[in-house]
Amino acid sequence: MAINYRADAPSILIDFLSYHETIRAHSQKTVDEYFLDMRGFFRYMKWARNSSLKEIPMDEISIADIDLNFVKSITLSDIYGYMTYLSRDKVLHQNSKDSEKGLNPASRARKIATIRSFYNYLCNKRHILDNNPVKDLDSPKLKKTLPKYLTLKESLSLLEAVDGKNKERDYCILIIFLNCGLRISELIGLNTGDIQDDALRVLGKGNKVRIVYLNDACKDALHHYLQVRRPISGIEKNALFLSSRNERISKSTVHALVKKYLAMAGLDSTQYSSHKLRHTAATLMLQNGVDVKAVQEVLGHEHLNTTEIYTHIDNESLRVAAKANPLSHVKMKEKNED
Repeated sequence: MAINYRADAPSILIDFLSYHETIRAHSQKTVDEYFLDMRGFFRYMKWARNSSLKEIPMDEISIADIDLNFVKSITLSDIYGYMTYLSRDKVLHQNSKDSEKGLNPASRARKIATIRSFYNYLCNKRHILDNNPVKDLDSPKLKKTLPKYLTLKESLSLLEAVDGKNKERDYCILIIFLNCGLRISELIGLNTGDIQDDALRVLGKGNKVRIVYLNDACKDALHHYLQVRRPISGIEKNALFLSSRNERISKSTVHALVKKYLAMAGLDSTQYSSHKLRHTAATLMLQNGVDVKAVQEVLGHEHLNTTEIYTHIDNESLRVAAKANPLSHVKMKEKNED
């Protein structure tokens, strides 16, 4: 559900959000997240500066009166104070009495990135701010983790587990995840008209369109699914994947069917998800000789370094290098005991 940020946002923030929505063509979801990040930041700043606001919940503080003078008054020290609040005192779940406190580094880094984008906009696009307090601000250091993925054998087991009344649809969804590496939002957004001979037209992040080519497995799965797909009417009549209620399939339904077949295949459904199937597609492509820049195009990554994380998962050249070491065959000699 879209957020009506104009109901509470000051004009200086509305201009920033409109810039991202219109000029940068960011999705409504992304713009809504920017609003929530900035609202939380401004609420903290008012709370930290006004002792009378300490008596009310922070999520009830209005930011409608924030103006350019207030924004100009914020210093780097203020922002460090906000980062400390995020890491130590920010309640994770507002409606839970037992909620833990402190956001993880990734969540803090995203909020800082939004604040940095806001100040860059005021300084470099609007030219109404001379001093940028975040220009020298470092983002929280993120712990690098390797994405989890299914092996080829596990992927085959997952596909073999598909059965039931929606087996053609479910198999097609899984085969597209595993071969094309789509995001779940991209998959559920597909329309029948997006199938273009041997390719799919995919609407990705930031409303960027890319073409993903289909191999024989995908074309065969789509052929069998389209033979049983029910024609429907209404606003979603062109949706490719349909629910049992003849509506565009939802994220929750896709998540549920992925979990179901993982369990049926004897795999740990708590460790894998639809997004892990995207990781699997990327990993299998790289393991089988596909150039990393081609994988970047398939996945729709804006930056190559996002794709390169998959090259560290199972790099065969590193295995070869290890075996090529002249000491690779040395074994400890057993000593004879008298």
